[in-house]
Amino acid sequence: MFLRRVAAPALVKRAVFRPAVVPRSFATTVTRHEARPKEGNPAPGESDKLITPLDQIHSEKDLLPPGGTPGTVPTDLEQATGLERLEILGKMQGVDVFDMRPLDASRKGTLDNPIVVKSFGDEQYLGCTGCPVDSHVVLWLTCSRDRPVERCMECGSVYKMEYVGPQESHDGHGHSHHGHDVHDDADGSHNYQGEPKTMADFVRPEYR
Repeated sequence: MFLRRVAAPALVKRAVFRPAVVPRSFATTVTRHEARPKEGNPAPGESDKLITPLDQIHSEKDLLPPGGTPGTVPTDLEQATGLERLEILGKMQGVDVFDMRPLDASRKGTLDNPIVVKSFGDEQYLGCTGCPVDSHVVLWLTCSRDRPVERCMECGSVYKMEYVGPQESHDGHGHSHHGHDVHDDADGSHNYQGEPKTMADFVRPEYR
């Protein structure tokens, strides 16, 4: 009896407990990473066949990309088209095509001296945060070619849109504006032949 009690702990110490191994299948995926050629990732300011100089862009055809090399994932420079490609090419050459700088918040715009915002389109959205900057939450204003001057309803700062896009041709029957024919009525207001194009077209004249 005594020997059985002494031998039992010794056998327990010698026993090796192994957890039950549950067989498990693993799915593995092999990914092959190939080094892209040097011409696929030109550095800003570096001359490359993928970069078209801005002075050589004359039409939308000049903004068509060459595409990626077969078997590789194309970069934005290789597949972007239109205005996106124009913006990328500008950044590669150190030109901010769309002038994404913040608005001038060093002063408050007035009717006599408004904050000028240049636009290539018929309509421009701008966010005012007051003067000094971040004096109030962002309030979005809408300027258009028909109504270029807008005033912030919080701080009273005045902004004016300056259209710098392509000029439209005029004829004796009015002029083309927003993609629709526009004729001036006797009271000087515009008469749109078609649907309104910008948010400013929905504002009643008495609210202006």
